[in-house]
Amino acid sequence: MAERRVVVGSKVGLHARPAAMFVQAAAKQPVKVTIAKASGGDPVDARSILSVLALDARGGEEIVLVADGDGADQALEELAALVARDLDSEG
Repeated sequence: MAERRVVVGSKVGLHARPAAMFVQAAAKQPVKVTIAKASGGDPVDARSILSVLALDARGGEEIVLVADGDGADQALEELAALVARDLDSEG
């Protein structure tokens, strides 16, 4: 099982546009990815927009991405890089 810890780069956190971009990227991965707050809480499916929004992950907060199976490391690298960017300022 692969795991990555990453700090949310978007000032608004994983809400609205940044959350949608993250969920779309997670849905394209060959493995199931879960996301959770590093401070605790149950991991949720990274492909579910409602679950990701419900996490209430804010800018500057650390999250944990976990995946298992072939391609897990590559999937987590891609998603971690996405989360670390300020997706709100891109457009």
